[in-house]
Amino acid sequence: MISVAHSPDADDIFMYYAIAFGWVDSKLGLQFCNTALDIQTLNEAALQGSYDVSAISFGVYPLIAQDYALLRTGVSFGSGYGPKLIKLKGKQLKPHCKVALSGAHTTNALLFRIAYPNAKIVYKNFLDIESAVLNGEVDAGVLIHESILTFSDQLEVEREIWDIWCELAGDELPLPLGGMALRRSIPLLRAIDIESTLTKAVQIATQNKPLLSTMLLNRNLIRVNAKELETYLNLYANADSISLSPVQKQAIDTLFSLLHKAGFYPKALCCEEFLLPREYAELRDS
Repeated sequence: MISVAHSPDADDIFMYYAIAFGWVDSKLGLQFCNTALDIQTLNEAALQGSYDVSAISFGVYPLIAQDYALLRTGVSFGSGYGPKLIKLKGKQLKPHCKVALSGAHTTNALLFRIAYPNAKIVYKNFLDIESAVLNGEVDAGVLIHESILTFSDQLEVEREIWDIWCELAGDELPLPLGGMALRRSIPLLRAIDIESTLTKAVQIATQNKPLLSTMLLNRNLIRVNAKELETYLNLYANADSISLSPVQKQAIDTLFSLLHKAGFYPKALCCEEFLLPREYAELRDS
């Protein structure tokens, strides 16, 4: 049984559930089980090697690269949008303001720390950040996932993480937010089959978006309504999520380079070097 961990937000569930509903089969007959956890818990679990396959923040990958291969599928990027730094309307943020972030290894948190080096940071489950800002526990917080669509009208956006990304990397590259990683101890042919199965799941999901969305809504598997789900999937679970493109790889490498220069990691990685060698299976079958 292959253990797959993903977040409980709509795009991760959407991209996985073609497998759970039996729409996609593994070529090798592998069986899958899934677990839904918040993104920082997933990042920490990946650091411990807890799951065979896990959704992760791209920001954590350099810390797990020796133990996990980076998969090409199930990726989420922002393009003109992404996490939002929010505050109470009219509030002025000071350089040493207290800010809630969704986890130490999330991509948005690392980019925020580069842009706001003097902020006092607390880490919270992403579902608790809006209320922490509303009740005054923190001065501001970075919203992620579906929260960017539905936050209180008492709040306003101070800054988009997308804008920070553009200042650091240039506005021609998408913002790398999350992807999937696979344990390196899994035999290579099996690993390639897992990636292929997950890729087919994302492809089938995007091709059958209305039907799959209805099934997820009817089973109360997601936290948003139909209109919000459509909007959110258009942002984060779409044709660009099926398989990494050259531009997306360039964006990931740019992120790794920025985080290295900021002192978060000892060296910058090239993501191409950490992908599964799919040609191995092709040579075996030839």
